[in-house]
Amino acid sequence: MKPRYKELYDKEIIPALDKKFGYKNPHERPRLDKIVINMGVGEATQDRKHIEQAVNDLSMIAGQKPLVCKAKKSNASFKIREGQSIGVKVTLRGHRMYEFLDRLVTIALPRVRDFRGINGKSFDGRGNYAMGVKEHIIFPEITYDKVDKIRGMDIVVCTTAKTNEEAKELLRGFKMPFRN
Repeated sequence: MKPRYKELYDKEIIPALDKKFGYKNPHERPRLDKIVINMGVGEATQDRKHIEQAVNDLSMIAGQKPLVCKAKKSNASFKIREGQSIGVKVTLRGHRMYEFLDRLVTIALPRVRDFRGINGKSFDGRGNYAMGVKEHIIFPEITYDKVDKIRGMDIVVCTTAKTNEEAKELLRGFKMPFRN
């Protein structure tokens, strides 16, 4: 069964993009490429349990086992040695990507306190959108009672769009709640 957002893309977003930008070739149309979720765990330098908890939380949110990121260089000011675990990340593609975006837009973002929409200027110039979430407990998969520490996370939505305008229009089609 196709994810709900994949059907939305096929039935509604493609015709709207073709009408607005006048694409002749179907390969010109922007589409979602991947979603990368990154969670920095600085406390892992003192206690290894923090990285294990972050791995568990992120795997529940993404539905896929995350990769543990290690420090490339030692940095005395951050008390980090080379090769030490300092974060976790996961790359979502295909059905899992659409399912995650659906949950992010319809369930998680409305649960953010004092939510007024996401910044519409966080594009990188090549059609990718980055956003930060201060609390990972906004996702329904996370049980608040079992959380030892509330962590933030970065979410990067990578598209095949050539410009920011095309990417923003694509994400608007997916009902991303941009501020004016």
